Amino acid sequence: MPCVHFQFSSQLRRDTVTFSGLHISLGDLKHEIMGRQKLKAANCDLRVTNAETREEYTDDSALIPKNSSVIVRRVPARGVKTTSKTQALTRTEPASGTSKAVCKNTISQFFSTHCT
Repeated sequence: MPCVHFQFSSQLRRDTVTFSGLHISLGDLKHEIMGRQKLKAANCDLRVTNAETREEYTDDSALIPKNSSVIVRRVPARGVKTTSKTQALTRTEPASGTSKAVCKNTISQFFSTHCT
């Protein structure tokens, strides 16, 4: 029976989707993979890349030939905002002139104690 071998990029294990015919559409392949992995289409989408040629399939009507191997990556669904846990750190600058005064005082103290 015709099949497509798929592997998530973060996993070592390969799995197989079987179908009838000479090829399967990208949309049907995504649907089959999401069903097997219990993923919800509202939460994520799948990015599918040919394992041999590294060509990314982008059109859901694209046909993937039987006995192909693909690499699958889960990506956020379009239209879903991702929340970032990183925050921008703000750095306060010293008041103008204070850093120069400290440097000048430190240098002049160094020379007065060590160079005389």
